[in-house]
Amino acid sequence: MEKFGKFLFGALLGGLIGSGVALLFAPASGKATQQEIVAYFDHLKSEVQRAADEKRVELEDQLHTLQSGKN
Repeated sequence: MEKFGKFLFGALLGGLIGSGVALLFAPASGKATQQEIVAYFDHLKSEVQRAADEKRVELEDQLHTLQSGKN
């Protein structure tokens, strides 16, 4: 149990130090970084939606083909 406590302490300390260093060396302000993250996830969401729509159409076509008995 003592090893796990030391590991957990080290992981938390490393995370705090890493996040502090990342903030110090960030190339943009917090607001700009937030806007970039939001824009990235909006783009990612639209790409996933587009791919899902294309796959749905493809599967619906396959279903109609199977239901009509054509191969």
